[in-house]
Amino acid sequence: MAAGKVAIVTGGGSGVGRAAVLALHREGWSVVVAGRRADALAETVAGADRMLAVPTDVTDPAAVRALFDRTVAAFGRLDLLFNNAGATAPGVPLEELTVEQWRAAVDVNLTGVFLCLQQAFRVMKAQTPRGGRVINNGSISAHTPRPNSAPYTSTKHAVTGLTKAAALDGRAFDIAVGQIDIGNAATEMTGRMADGVPQANGTVAPEPRMAVDDVARAVVYMASLPPDANVLFMTVMATKMPFVGRG
Repeated sequence: MAAGKVAIVTGGGSGVGRAAVLALHREGWSVVVAGRRADALAETVAGADRMLAVPTDVTDPAAVRALFDRTVAAFGRLDLLFNNAGATAPGVPLEELTVEQWRAAVDVNLTGVFLCLQQAFRVMKAQTPRGGRVINNGSISAHTPRPNSAPYTSTKHAVTGLTKAAALDGRAFDIAVGQIDIGNAATEMTGRMADGVPQANGTVAPEPRMAVDDVARAVVYMASLPPDANVLFMTVMATKMPFVGRG
């Protein structure tokens, strides 16, 4: 059990974020749940002690700073950031994307991750005992693209670089940084996969999914490691999804 440990989970109102919040809480963590939709956050924390919902736009530096300040004010420290908030872009040919659609994906998936990481470092360097852990949500797309996914894939590749750079920069301050790359967790966002999604060979085919709770268990495992151990990268995916191999 992680009694006394404090986590922030962004994108905690639904999907992987909500599952991770609930799994961490069951293991004894106090959890601050961040996201854009106050109603969804309220559903996540309903009736639970040791939880705090903080509506947050991760693309807004002031809002992100306020999220971390409220966490410290409420619980005294921060031991874990699960940098989970993310956004997709329309699945259209690259040349049809607007600059606004591109920037929206970059703002949430890359700049938002950076802003939260920056504030986590600020808090974790200053607290006693010093240090903590950050888990960035990458994606299978951090390795391999889907058709018509340039903004999402580009940002997730960039998150991988950010994870490596932060892991290096955090080393001297007892801050461990890792990344979880998820493939086809069964959430509202991936519901369309049951009906079929575009494949690299031009066909449309349904894809297997896995229980979102299995992803949450992986996050809890990464979070539960002692300070001198770190999962730098973990891939957790539906066993039969078309990722490894040709197609």
